[in-house]
Amino acid sequence: MTQYAIVTDVNRCVGCLACSVACKAVNDVPVGSFWNKVLRIGPNAPIGGAGDPSSYLYFLTVQCQHCADPECVKVCPTEASHIAADGTVQIDKSKCIGCQFCAMACPYNVRYLNEEEGVVEKCTLCEQKIAQGELPQCVSQCGGMARFFGDLDQGLEGFEGAENGGERIKLGEFALPFDESDVHHLPNVGNNPSFAYILRGHEWMGGE
Repeated sequence: MTQYAIVTDVNRCVGCLACSVACKAVNDVPVGSFWNKVLRIGPNAPIGGAGDPSSYLYFLTVQCQHCADPECVKVCPTEASHIAADGTVQIDKSKCIGCQFCAMACPYNVRYLNEEEGVVEKCTLCEQKIAQGELPQCVSQCGGMARFFGDLDQGLEGFEGAENGGERIKLGEFALPFDESDVHHLPNVGNNPSFAYILRGHEWMGGE
């Protein structure tokens, strides 16, 4: 079963906000709302206590995690929020009544009410692009070449990013080596978030 997701190499993210800006531009996200936020985590000390404790921080990109067992889908009274065939969580705006139950149920606070349209919106993983074999805009425009898109069922090594917005690169061939202990997720409250974050050599402070 397909489960599309994004993996972020946190060690490469420079917090440039290109992913957030590109997302707003291509998806016409209203001023004051975001489908993709970039948080600064730290400063914190390297594992082992070496160096100045204030010398290291990292950036954490937070958006819809396109969970395998999403809380937003469970509480939606009209089935507007649903899991698509590719494993992504989508919203059928023709069914959405703007009740915001989904926004309240989301553990990551990544949904909002579009007051002009009266419907809830969030990251769609650029479904209009991935349906044509393209990368999500936040992946293709990542200035640090830190974001990679793919199918979890095919393994993280095969996830693809874009080198300087052009030629595709594979996580397994481009990224520095990592092991299972370096792969993290946002807190799991039974929803099983699909997105993953790779952080090597430093304490993970983003959840699980």
